[in-house]
Amino acid sequence: MTSSWNYVPRVSGDIVTALSGSCFCVSGPTGEIDAGAPQGLFVHDTRIVSTWRLWADYEPIDLLRSMTPEPYHAVFFGRTRSGTADAPSSVVVRIDRYVGTGMREDITVRNVHRHPVRCTIDLGIGADLADLFEVKEGRGHIRAEVPLTVLEHAVAAERRQGDHRRGVQVRARDAVAHERGLRFDVEVPGRGEWRTTVEVHATIDGDELPSSFPPETPVDQALPARRMSTWRRSSPRVLTQDLWLQRILWRSMLDLGALRIFDPGPPDTSAVAAGAPWFMALFGRDSLISSYFALPLDPSLALGTAQTLARMQGSKVDRLTEEQPGRILHEVRLGATEELMLGGGRIYYGTADATPLFVVLVGELRRWGLHPSEVAALWPHMDRALAWIEDYGDLDGDGFVEYQRTSERGLVNQGWKDSADGITFADGRVAKPPIALCEVQAYVYAAYLTRAHLARESGEESEARHWADKSDRLKRRFNQQFWLPDRGWYALGLDADKRPIDSLASNQGHALWAGIVDTDKAPGVARALMSTDMFTGWGVRTLGESMGAYNPMSYHNGSVWPHDSAFAAAGLMRYGFVTEAQRIAQALLDGAMSFDGRLPELMCGFSRSELSVPIPYPTSCSPQAWASAAPIHLLRTLLRFEPWMQQRKVWMAPALPTELGTIHVEDLRLDSTKVHITATAERGEITGLPDDIQVVREARSPLTSWFSTR
Repeated sequence: MTSSWNYVPRVSGDIVTALSGSCFCVSGPTGEIDAGAPQGLFVHDTRIVSTWRLWADYEPIDLLRSMTPEPYHAVFFGRTRSGTADAPSSVVVRIDRYVGTGMREDITVRNVHRHPVRCTIDLGIGADLADLFEVKEGRGHIRAEVPLTVLEHAVAAERRQGDHRRGVQVRARDAVAHERGLRFDVEVPGRGEWRTTVEVHATIDGDELPSSFPPETPVDQALPARRMSTWRRSSPRVLTQDLWLQRILWRSMLDLGALRIFDPGPPDTSAVAAGAPWFMALFGRDSLISSYFALPLDPSLALGTAQTLARMQGSKVDRLTEEQPGRILHEVRLGATEELMLGGGRIYYGTADATPLFVVLVGELRRWGLHPSEVAALWPHMDRALAWIEDYGDLDGDGFVEYQRTSERGLVNQGWKDSADGITFADGRVAKPPIALCEVQAYVYAAYLTRAHLARESGEESEARHWADKSDRLKRRFNQQFWLPDRGWYALGLDADKRPIDSLASNQGHALWAGIVDTDKAPGVARALMSTDMFTGWGVRTLGESMGAYNPMSYHNGSVWPHDSAFAAAGLMRYGFVTEAQRIAQALLDGAMSFDGRLPELMCGFSRSELSVPIPYPTSCSPQAWASAAPIHLLRTLLRFEPWMQQRKVWMAPALPTELGTIHVEDLRLDSTKVHITATAERGEITGLPDDIQVVREARSPLTSWFSTR
């Protein structure tokens, strides 16, 4: 390897995000919320607080430090402006913000002088009750704030939207309420403190949601705190000699814990939201890929995601929402403004890839030997998903899954590159649907083989042969029609006229991961992905630099997405391109170092030789689920760790860069036991396995891969 896992300058941010489940608060670095910016406190996809400004004696507080010790907890520490250059202020203000179902702020005013101090604390409050889509950049006009209703020690606001009402109440027991917010007349004794608690409660159709952080309950006993504590205790522990890798994996664990959303009923099932701030909801593709990547960390997240998606699996044909029997949804929204939602409904189904990915995830849970009865209960949903592929996914019967929206309200592009200009030819022309994407065929191939495995394990040989034959036919057709011999890479897709979309794109890395690539074509894919056209030094570009639509600052046409690059690394490792896989892993982890351990949703596609730090995409989500899960999947890729508990085998042949030293993984869940892994660049050991489990200390080739039936 030509570079080392060394220090990279870090990029600082100018927003602070605190979140718990689907509720989140985005503010500036001082904790203030600006109604004119994409900031606010959001509950049920509604901005219930659009202005939040704390002043002391009619002056802003000077920020000294802000931090987020927990995902749901932000701290802002500053001082008042009452002092002078020669005699600085003696009044320190600390704000502890806790976000759950609503928000709680503990405000502490501390007097470090020996004489008493009097001051007036003003909390300016505004609520526009806008839908999340209205606030998000580029999605409509932000509303005027609703006049506040003054109550005793509280202010409130409510807005009606059609048949729905969304509202907020902000209260503090010792506050004087007025039409612009709350005021506190404060006297702090010498060397003393004054404290108050401000509660922010959301109301849905007139009903106040219960607080996640009630003042009478210690913070560490509140539900979000208890869930995070349980998550930490139950997650595997990774110990590394590389302290930055340790920090990156720790940050991934915390962020994924924060991005969990919970079913309100028993058994308190958790799934993973796509990302903060704009996608704190269940997304089919994002949630499936994220929980697949995070399987070594917490398999219950994958199980909960699959169970939740199965409950909402399509059952009828609806052209507006694009629901179809067996189809897995694209996204769920909870806001009051349904006309702003895709398809005009709370659940939108317009995605081509979530349905086969659902099958793949359930099969992977099976291979890990986890929750056997719960996984078995998902098999009928797998068969419904496979039926969707056959009955609705293949629009013209050519053997490939295509997409074309059935409503003007739906997405034009329905793969993971779902921006309107995300699928283009090499000359920059936008492809016209119906479009059969490269990676979607790869996911379908993996889904067919997954179903073949399950049938074989159940002794259903004819059923196993049926699905294995389907996978063979799809692989042959794919390699015949998608391969571009004059280019040396796979087409991004086939357009409405079945013309190969000939641009050099990252999607073929997903095809490597799924194993649909013929072995004689894999070297060409590896060369393409690692060319200067594609590889930036921070990851793999979504679109090659020489392509007509390339723009390093675009969303899908030249940017670098960590999850996309992690797929490429796993695919390259699968086909034996170890050095190339290590280079991508190193690039992504170096990028995470520059963001203090947290990979953003995406980065601009500038070359590392041009800029010594990666540049984040301006509206990138952070934390974002599949970016947070990518380092976990990279570690699995470098360990070359693949369990198949039904075969009573675990494959592990580490290909760790020597710079990482020794890695220990403790309490990794397999089957009904917890195992420990110790790995170096040369070898790996697994302890804690049942005696009948064989450890296979060899790299797995495509012909003996976990998707193969041979």
